[in-house]
Parts: sequence; structure tokens; C-alpha cells
Amino acid sequence: MKDLKLVSWNVNGLRAAVGKGFMDFFRSVDADIFALQETKLQEGQIELDTAGYYDYWNYADKKGYSGTAVFTKEKPLSVFFGMGIDEHDHEGRLITLEFENFYFIGGYVPNAQNELKRIDYRMSWEDDFRAYAAGLAKKKPVVFCGDLNVAHEEIDLKNPKTNRGNAGFSDEERGKFTELLNAGFTDAFRYLYPDKAGAYTWWSYRMNARAKDVGWRIDYFVVSDSVKENIKEFIIHKDVFGSDHCPVELDITL
Repeated sequence: MKDLKLVSWNVNGLRAAVGKGFMDFFRSVDADIFALQETKLQEGQIELDTAGYYDYWNYADKKGYSGTAVFTKEKPLSVFFGMGIDEHDHEGRLITLEFENFYFIGGYVPNAQNELKRIDYRMSWEDDFRAYAAGLAKKKPVVFCGDLNVAHEEIDLKNPKTNRGNAGFSDEERGKFTELLNAGFTDAFRYLYPDKAGAYTWWSYRMNARAKDVGWRIDYFVVSDSVKENIKEFIIHKDVFGSDHCPVELDITL
């Protein structure tokens, strides 16, 4: 067992984020594991000085779209890309690292899109991912993080009433997150801060939303129930810019 600092950040284009100070935060936070979503890269399109880390990348087939990465100080026992289902494994959305005491999954959940035009696919992804994560959890505890593209409860966004039914706050998406938690997982932030409002991780680029703090909490760490009591702290780095999301940090003993 050791204390770990885990960080997740949807960078909304890693090349753009690097131009806005990404590496300064990467070095200063000094995470044991650092997961990225929406890298929007293909192999060979960026060079980063991440000395001291092993790095793993999952690229979407489509250029400039989606994509994930994970940087880890400790070399994993194994690494798996996607969830082993062809329908889901062309958009670079999942990386699973196996360590001695736990599995770490960095993920980027599909957006249901305007007018919920991708909601059927999103529901299929949710069901298959839940089965995938639950299968891993039978072997050892799971820590899953990333942009999950859902605000679970009304407390998780500034304007719940006007957004109900929109992508990210539809009854369908919220219900699937509840199903995930009921399958043996815990929302790490809410475990520590069940009643804290204004804890946002994403703000629209429109209407000066970030300056007004009109946001959503859609970036998560979700852990197996068996290790929830090992959660030490959860930090939302609202003061870190460079993307429309801010980084989130989980401190946990595993």
C-alpha cells in the first residue's frame, strides 16, 4: 500500500494546451499517474519532455478527434487499449493499466451530442463499459477517471432546470451513471463532499461562463467500493487554465 496522487485532465487538444502552460502544471503537480482526454493527436504529432514517466497513447482513427493518454511513474504489469469490443475501440477512448494492487482506467466517455443524436450509442457504450469495469473489479480494485460527459445530480451543474434533457444532463445519461455506482463503484468527490455545490470542472467557452463560474462537474474519479475508505483528498484545480476543463486530482492509498 502506498499513497498515490492521481490526476486527470481533458486538455481539449494537447498541442493547444502545451501552448497554454500544460507542462508547467504537469511538472508542478508531480502526479504518480496523469491521465489525459481529448488529446486530438495522431502518433508522432507531439514531443513532450515527460522524463521519469512511462507514457501510453490511444489514438482515434479519425484525425484531430478524441484520444487519450496516460503517464505513470511506475511501470504497469500490463496495458490494454479499448475494451475489446470493435464497435467502441476506434475512437481512442480507453487505456487500462494493471498494477499489483489495482487497475487504473483513463477514459473519455462519448458525448451524446446536440439533440441527443448519439444517445443510443452512448447507452450501448455505458452498458459495455460497466460490464468491462465490473469484470476487472472482480480481480482487484479499479480506479477509473476522465471526462465522463455527465453531471450526475442537480448539484453538479449551475443551471440544472434549463439543462434537463440536454446532452450531459439527460435522464438516460444520469441513470447510467447511477447504474455504474450501483455496480460497486463510488464517486470519489461526492464520497468526501456529498453536499458541496459549485464544484465544477467544465465551462462553456460561450457567454463568459468560466469567469461567471457557470459550469458543470463532468470530470471524475470513480473507485471500487472496496477502496473508497482509502480516499484521502479530492482537489478540483479550478485555477489551472489551458482548456475548457480543469484538472482533477485524487489522493488515495492503494
